[in-house]
Amino acid sequence: MSKITAAEIRRQVERFLPKVLKPSRYIGSEWNAIKKDWDKTEVQMVFAFPDVYEVGMSHLGTRILYHLVNSFPEFLCERVFAPWIDMEKELREKEIPLYALESFQPLKAFDVIGFTLQYEMSFTNILNMLDLAGIPMRAEDRGPEDPWIIAGGPCAYNPEPLVGFIDFFLIGESEEQLPEVLRLVAEQKKNPVLRQDFLKKVAQVQGVYVPDFYHVTYKPDGRIEKIEAEAGVPPVVEKAIVKDLDQAFFPTNPVVPYLEIVHDRMMLEVMRGCSRGCRFCQAGMIYRPVRERSAETLLKQTEELVRSTGYDEIALTSLSSGDYSCIQPVIHNILEQHGAQGVGVSLPSLRVDSFDVELAETVQKARKSGLTFAPEAGSQRLRNVINKGVEEKNLLDAAEAAFQKGWSTIKLYFMVGLPTETQEDIDGIIDLAKKVANLGTKLGRRNIKVTISTSIFVPKSHTPFQWEPQESGASVDLKQRYLRDKLRDRRLNYNYHDVKTSYLEAVFAKGDRRLAPLLEWAVQHGCRFDGWGEQFKYSVWMEGLQELGIDPQFYANRTMDYDDILPWNHIGSGVNPQFLVEEHHRALQEAKTIDCRYADCTGCGVCPSRGVQIELKG
Repeated sequence: MSKITAAEIRRQVERFLPKVLKPSRYIGSEWNAIKKDWDKTEVQMVFAFPDVYEVGMSHLGTRILYHLVNSFPEFLCERVFAPWIDMEKELREKEIPLYALESFQPLKAFDVIGFTLQYEMSFTNILNMLDLAGIPMRAEDRGPEDPWIIAGGPCAYNPEPLVGFIDFFLIGESEEQLPEVLRLVAEQKKNPVLRQDFLKKVAQVQGVYVPDFYHVTYKPDGRIEKIEAEAGVPPVVEKAIVKDLDQAFFPTNPVVPYLEIVHDRMMLEVMRGCSRGCRFCQAGMIYRPVRERSAETLLKQTEELVRSTGYDEIALTSLSSGDYSCIQPVIHNILEQHGAQGVGVSLPSLRVDSFDVELAETVQKARKSGLTFAPEAGSQRLRNVINKGVEEKNLLDAAEAAFQKGWSTIKLYFMVGLPTETQEDIDGIIDLAKKVANLGTKLGRRNIKVTISTSIFVPKSHTPFQWEPQESGASVDLKQRYLRDKLRDRRLNYNYHDVKTSYLEAVFAKGDRRLAPLLEWAVQHGCRFDGWGEQFKYSVWMEGLQELGIDPQFYANRTMDYDDILPWNHIGSGVNPQFLVEEHHRALQEAKTIDCRYADCTGCGVCPSRGVQIELKG
């Protein structure tokens, strides 16, 4: 693509924007968007979300890091999202490079492009966005004039499939880590040193993983023989962590989009981490320990958010908001102070065993829109295996209380393909769904609608189930058909995840750096937006695997041994690997592990290893 100025990009884009779907995805200039003078800043960064605008703008991490970087006078941060298929076509036909929303500057003009890794099925979008920007996909093909390509987020805890494309990864929470990295970039601009020397400096920052300095060798059977770190870098890169959430940066003037986004409301982060210990849940392991914000901090942030956004709904977000120890007083105070302005509160995640119908009624006073619960498994035995800590009685009590208070719509989330799952566990899903529906009918509720959603178990790194295989697609498909057949009832609605998408997700979730050529091949053959059903090209992926001689079952369907070297062994979540082994043993014994917030330490190791502790404000 030829060199083009920001003004020319803007002029050309404005000509064809009326022809594309949702033009306001691509124009910027939203309320609270920040436009800085390039010439008055030392480092220019663009925060890149590898999905459409509506998804990216709903992500709290995007909001936090965008405003955090811009809070430093010497730094500038703009935004870019993956353009939808129609917009990409226009950009390619007219040879317009991918640009940032605030200034229309081409991405190639920035010093740093920071991608967030939320979902394995968005990896192709990262490579496609680099290609659209006219930046070589492979780090080895980029020169000193190209931006540094960095990435962070939950998928960075197994970054290996992206090694070769990303210069370095930020592991953990970036509030302190990212500004430190940008200061090193500023220094590099003033006093340039060789690429490897700069990367050596960056590798000294807590939680920064530079793949160049880690070398992997393999056994004849394809398993990893060893991962060796060069001298001068840590053998295990331990995550960065924010110790005091009350002191952590939080934006109270977020960008307000012109178009409706997925989560179109104010967001208040009440806490980080979860100590429930569900054994399939990566977030529950990597975001430990639990740290809460104080009620005073949250009420002050609410006041500023209401004043700066104009939204009439505020979501109290966390992995399990109902577990926040000050939840009741915070909700009551928000409604007391802002209810008269029409501001309501929503709780995105409610646990069955901490469900409070009065609380649910308080936050849904205006409309009873439906309640969502996640039993995850159909039998108590399997709930013990996954350490869900929820009993059938909890669910039925919660459903009964909800029906009595006027709700008629309930959603139930389950997983299929969990380790040790049997036919009895599948039948348990049907049994539970019907019990909930029958309860509503018995209590005289009309228009009962119980939606049952099943996702497919994908083993994730840094969890007690990281050694487990994913169940074969054919077997999962049979289970889904069986459920579909048995859940035929006008009161029941059954949704399920696509087997093929979940299979590929498992390949990348457990993958190593030998998958990088597959990603590159897939992008060159038209794969992008793989998480979107209508765009997913399964046959193309299968063709690529065959052409490159990669066995997907080796990654997705192989049981790993405890003494296997895992692709992510050199990435540290703070949780002791031995604790994960013990939890896996306990799962197979159907033994539960207690929540360490209210009992003895379970020995996961994160608090002593990182000099941090659980912080409850209630």
